[in-house]
This record gives sequence, structure tokens and C-alpha cells, in this order.
Amino acid sequence: MRKPLVIGLVALASVLLTTPGSAAAPTDHGGFGRAVLTQFAALPATTFVPASEPSGAALGTAPVNGVPLPFADQPVQGFSGVVRNADGTFEVLSDNGYGNRANSADFVLRIHRIGPNFGSGSVDVLGGINLTDPHGHVPFPLTRPDRVLTGADLDPESIVRLADGSYWIGDEFGPYLLHFDRAGRLLAPPVPLPGVIAPENPAGPPNLASSKGFEGLARSVDGRTLDALLEGTVAGDEPGSLRLNEFDLATGRYTGRRWSYRLDDPAFAVGDAVTVDRHRLLVIERDGGQGADARVKKIYLADKRDRDRDGKLDKTPVADLLNLANPRGIGGFGDPFRFPFTTIEDIVILDDRTLGVLNDNNFPFSSGRTPGQPDDNEFITIRLDGSLHADPRATR
Repeated sequence: MRKPLVIGLVALASVLLTTPGSAAAPTDHGGFGRAVLTQFAALPATTFVPASEPSGAALGTAPVNGVPLPFADQPVQGFSGVVRNADGTFEVLSDNGYGNRANSADFVLRIHRIGPNFGSGSVDVLGGINLTDPHGHVPFPLTRPDRVLTGADLDPESIVRLADGSYWIGDEFGPYLLHFDRAGRLLAPPVPLPGVIAPENPAGPPNLASSKGFEGLARSVDGRTLDALLEGTVAGDEPGSLRLNEFDLATGRYTGRRWSYRLDDPAFAVGDAVTVDRHRLLVIERDGGQGADARVKKIYLADKRDRDRDGKLDKTPVADLLNLANPRGIGGFGDPFRFPFTTIEDIVILDDRTLGVLNDNNFPFSSGRTPGQPDDNEFITIRLDGSLHADPRATR
């Protein structure tokens, strides 16, 4: 593995702020013009945790996208959540393994620390922690007797970090909210969402489709609550409407406050959510296509105040990830730059006009960048055409 080369936060912000924006002006209805690609880096798809355990035994032996199976070590895999560190590094949450409970029992759930080197276009893996349940908080049998958590136990899809260094993670198998300490140890029993049950939840019967649990998790700017966004529609709700639930960190309970996010199409899905201020969040919305078949990969500004009184969060388009201006040819790509991946599941605010966006590469299955080749984990930064006017606490 390469020696770490990490750009400091101040230096990164300086580079991003000097990048010129698009000439297009925000639309009259409050939308933004074309966003600009400002930085690009990539972690090779075939990156593994050194001296770790074998993985992928349930995937068979035939190569997938040219990648031999199974693996001698744990793949770093795709990222389903991101947290920013003060030193310019990031914590990223690996997905549950290989797509479902049945084939992911030998994939260890993990938070990695990465350092993007935008000068060279590379990403260094600087370390990480495994997620474990040493105190027996999970109420159902785990795959491993040592209580190291695997992709057959839980499906982590979103993450925030609190001031004490602990993590809250949103899961899809419950759906549950999970509280881990800074060493990755589960601190309390998984918190279910009242009235919502996924097919993997032993409480059954389900009223939510598989893999449609907590895809977005955003911490309020005052640090008191979480907003937990489902990826799928609960049975009986309006098609394409997703529940956004408020969770109180002091009590460890849901407050009962709930909003509704409406997808542009019921067939679409959300990829991540992050707080902008007391009322607004950024949300990634996407179709299921990849490569040339990708049609919708967008970032919206969602407002809880519902000014049009339609019962849904108001949505303002912020960036089209399939149509990013790239006049400088960053990353060796043309103009426009496309981020054409099946799953784009990570967004972080770097400053009031600059966002970091990462994909989940679904290793080894997705091949949105080059057909027949596994997707890398790409890390891009984009400069918006206008200011978010974010709460300063959201940009730290």
C-alpha cells in the first residue's frame, strides 16, 4: 500500500475556493445552474485490507468483471457513508458485502479511514476499525461466535459521528439505528423504527421491501437529533414517498416528528443525506442505471418547511452528476464529466459551495465507468453554481 499523502483541510479548501464556477446563473425558481468538477481521485477496485480474512466464498469461482473469486483478503469494497475529519482525511463506511445476507457472511463490517490525494488522483487507505458486538446487544444470533459483525448480520448504509467520537449508523435489515463507540463496539441494542419492518427483521411480517431501510442519516446542526431517511416506501404510503424520521440522541428514542420526501419517480432511490441547516438537507437521488444507461443522478436541496403545502419536502435541484462542467479536463475526462454509477451513496459538505461525492462500487459487480471492468471507488469534489447559505456548523 502506498505511503499516506493527505491534503490538509486548509489547503484543500484553498484549492477548491479558487476553482472558477459555471457561468450559468441559478434559475428563477431557486434552482442552481451547472455544477463544476473541481477535483478527482480514485481508489482501485481491487484494494484489500492487508493480512485480513478470506472473503467472497458464496460468490462462486467464476470471475466477475474479470476479478478472480473468492478473495484471499477482505476487499475495502464500496462506500455507503462518509464522515469528514479535521485533518483532511475521511471515515468511510463499507457496505454490507456483496448485496444480500445470503452471500455476505464472510464480509466483516468496517469503517475505513481514507486520505484523498487530489494532486496525484489517488486515495490512500490509512487504517480502520471493525464493527463488533462484544457485549451481546444484538438480540438475534450472529454469524460469528467472536461477535465480529458481518454482512449477514446487518446492512450499514449511513453514518454520522458525534462530538464524543462515537458513531450512529443506519441499517437496512431492521431498519435499525446502531450506536458504536470510537473503537467500533456496539454500545446498546439496535433501535428499531416503530411500525416499519424489513424482510430481514425477525420481528416480521415486513411492510418494507428488502434493502430499503435507512439510506440517509443526518445529524442536526445543534447535535441533538438525527434525521433518518428510508430508501423505500412503507406499504400503504403514497408510491415514491419516503419517510424522514427524527431521532432524539439524549433519550435514544424517536420524537414522533416525521416528514415525507417524494422521489421524482417511484422507481428511483435515494443514496445519502446530509444536514445543511435547521430546516434543509442535501439528498442524492438516482435511478438504477449505470454507464451509458444512467439517466438520473442528482443532488437536491430538500426543505422541511414545505412552503407549497403539498405535504412533502420542497426540492430544489443543486447538481446533475451526469452533467458536470469539466473545462480543465480533470481526471483525464472530457466535458461534461459523468458520474455514471448504479449507486452513489456518499455526500459531504466541504464549504458553502463545495461538495464531496463518492460512489459505492458494489465490488465486484458494478461496471459503470468501463464495461467489463469493476468500478473503482471514486472521490470527486464539485463546486455549486450558487451558495447553499448553510449553517456554519454544517461545514465543519
